[in-house]
Amino acid sequence: MRIIAGSARSLPLKTIEGMDTRPTTDRIKETLFNMLNPFLAGCEFLDLFSGSGQIGLEAISRGAKHAVFVENNKKAVNCIESNVAFTRFTEQSTVMHMDAISAIHRMEGKHVFDIVFMDPPYKKGLEEEVLRILSDSSIINEDTIIIVEASLDTDFSYARELGYEITKEKRYKTNMHVFLRHDA
Repeated sequence: MRIIAGSARSLPLKTIEGMDTRPTTDRIKETLFNMLNPFLAGCEFLDLFSGSGQIGLEAISRGAKHAVFVENNKKAVNCIESNVAFTRFTEQSTVMHMDAISAIHRMEGKHVFDIVFMDPPYKKGLEEEVLRILSDSSIINEDTIIIVEASLDTDFSYARELGYEITKEKRYKTNMHVFLRHDA
């Protein structure tokens, strides 16, 4: 696993052992960032369910001003902190060791994010829970791009009732990226 492009291009990143995280492959990450590139310069980036932190670090490497990494697993938090230090992105990074819902509540009134990326554990309904909380949150606005990495069979039929519009869906072999915007 590595940073693909930008100021930290080709730097290797650590990941935690075991099945607690599913690192996004370089190919899928490259496709995702090709879609996000026009929006990255100077943006505020939120990486929920961060795992190793590779998505937020890629965003910083490609021009994001700041990234907040939210992760509940202590081993993963240690891995994120190590990767942040190794890439020398300490000034542009904030690591929060807590669950996504608690982090959203804690950031109310303090941040507004341009891009929110989340990669929750599959088949637990966490994306719906987080999108429900975000729909009433001050940390997003109508311009915020929200991307959910999910299994191919994840149902997003509830999105419209929560005020979201699905603007794009990119399917891969085993998962997909769903792009949403919230009508403020």
